[in-house]
Amino acid sequence: MGWRLGIDIGGTFTDVIAVAEDGVTRRSGKAPSRPAEPVRAIIDAIAAVSLTWPEVDEIVHGTTIVTNDIVEERFRPAALVATRGFSDTIEIGRGSRRHLYRLDLPPKAEPLIPASGRFEVRERVGPDGRVIEPLTEAEIERVVDEILAAGLDTVAVCLIHAYANPEHEVRLGKRLREAIPFVSLSHEISPEAREFERMSTTALNAMMMARITRHLALIAERRPEASRLHLIHSASGMAAPELIAERPLMLAMSGPAAGVSASRFATDRLGIDHALTFDMGGTTTDVCLIVDGKAEIALNRELGGRRIRLPMVAVDSVGAGGGSIARLSSGALTVGPQSAGASPGPACYGRGGEAATVADADLLLGYLNPGRTLGKAVTLSPEAAEAAIGRLAAEMGFAIPEAAVGIVRVVHANMARALRRATVERGVDIRDFALIAFGGAGPMHAAEVARLCGIGRIVVPEFSSGFSALGCVDARMSFSRQMTVNVRSTAWDQARLDGMVAAQTSELAGALARAGYPPERLATSHVAGIRYSGQSYETPITDPALGDPAALGAQFDAAHRALYGYATGEPWELVNIRTEVAAPGKAAPAGAAHAPSPAEPAAGPLQEGERLVTYETGERHPTPVYARGSLPAGLRIAGPAIIEDEWSTIVVPPGDVLWRENRDDLFIAVRLPA
Repeated sequence: MGWRLGIDIGGTFTDVIAVAEDGVTRRSGKAPSRPAEPVRAIIDAIAAVSLTWPEVDEIVHGTTIVTNDIVEERFRPAALVATRGFSDTIEIGRGSRRHLYRLDLPPKAEPLIPASGRFEVRERVGPDGRVIEPLTEAEIERVVDEILAAGLDTVAVCLIHAYANPEHEVRLGKRLREAIPFVSLSHEISPEAREFERMSTTALNAMMMARITRHLALIAERRPEASRLHLIHSASGMAAPELIAERPLMLAMSGPAAGVSASRFATDRLGIDHALTFDMGGTTTDVCLIVDGKAEIALNRELGGRRIRLPMVAVDSVGAGGGSIARLSSGALTVGPQSAGASPGPACYGRGGEAATVADADLLLGYLNPGRTLGKAVTLSPEAAEAAIGRLAAEMGFAIPEAAVGIVRVVHANMARALRRATVERGVDIRDFALIAFGGAGPMHAAEVARLCGIGRIVVPEFSSGFSALGCVDARMSFSRQMTVNVRSTAWDQARLDGMVAAQTSELAGALARAGYPPERLATSHVAGIRYSGQSYETPITDPALGDPAALGAQFDAAHRALYGYATGEPWELVNIRTEVAAPGKAAPAGAAHAPSPAEPAAGPLQEGERLVTYETGERHPTPVYARGSLPAGLRIAGPAIIEDEWSTIVVPPGDVLWRENRDDLFIAVRLPA
């Protein structure tokens, strides 16, 4: 007993990190993901680290189930209950078009719930929480009977201004839960203004409840009674299954959030203030901004064209991974977002895949070792890769090596755009950031992507191929929620504000207390959303002076000036407050207290071989190959070089420099164009 496992089920592979009771002994492994049998993927992951489930004390699990269902529009039929006159909000949505210049395409996605599934009740609450029209028991019984008659077992309730006074939703929800198994209430899921976003979020949460309830039940059937389970939620903390069953939409960014959590842990340990996460897996590449040691949290997100308003790590995902399919489209070479996935996988996996992918190009260019068996499970087939790339090359009129170089150039450009969206397009100087490269393919492509973006420093952390699983195993339990408060600087109501903040903090802390954490050990933080009166969107203020309106106003002016270049000093509004309550974090393991600089090696590493590698420039170089485990502390290697472990490969192009200090973290200095 005593083993704690982090398991991240990705689109292609399931990563696992196991930590023994001593907190020092660690094992890592991989298993192919099983999209149709995610519980089987957990069992395979446990076996991959030579354990059985009875030996495991706790599993912390990241999953893409909710993400995939939303993106692929696998929605359970549901009812929507809204205030009379407002049920069509789910269809009206916002005025923006999905394709601004394509009038032949639908302007927006089909509504989550069709007109036949929308029900209305006579009631009305004002924006100040005052009841304008009471909700009668007769109205409640009528709408419950109508939903039952429609044969629906899933309901989303979103009454107007329920965030200000949830009394009507509470009463209606209580009666619905007596008759219907899956009920989602907007004041519990997203207690904020912006009616469409609140309605869309509540509806998506309701539609995911049956799927996640079934997933958790299947795990419970196989899980030994003494083994605990937690799941990684979208704000990068972990939560108990009971809470996730009620609020499954918290899992919408579960997998990427685990990688961000591990990156924050690494930057804290290395003393890096500003970093960009670069998580390249088999299906996507995920990018997130870390500023002053804190991961950026977004509230308004779109996933599969659907609006979600919940606290989530601000991950920008692009369909560019090792399994991304390359093809000609209107005469141009494109890569992704379609992926070969885990089954059949890239052609080079020898499992029946025929389309050319990034992994096939990596193998032909020499990045991947053609003689290796990845993770004791995947034997690479150069012949299958050459056949797949060859078909595409013939279509392009290129030689096979030229086509392979073209594939990696395109995928690098795609990933560089994602990095620029997170920084340059928002006025952030990308050159000030380190790139944290992980995932099965991240360290292989990081140097060229960093060069395109002007980033001079890369960190390839320990357990890089299973870094998201490391984020799971090192996660701490936390809950966060944002609520609308609407307090004006010209009509400040300290007592009302204090009461609302105290109530939200108490509710979040209560969930942690039920999980066994004493209140005195919990950490609480707040982020305020403030805008000048008349503005449409808020500026986030970290650690706001909620008890001092003058100091809070000064914080807002400073943040507004930093973000937009000016501050007016006009009256402002405190629109919302996001509260996070977290359990104590784990102490960082001993190691480097700061990000090191290159140093001359005390002894040379063990060279395992050499192979001819073609780089993005098209130049071919004989390249020495080293085992990552053989690299001594104090090492410095000038590229070209390749570093391999069981599941991942680090490519150091000519002119770049790799070094290692006293841990297994590796660093690359990227040569930038003059």
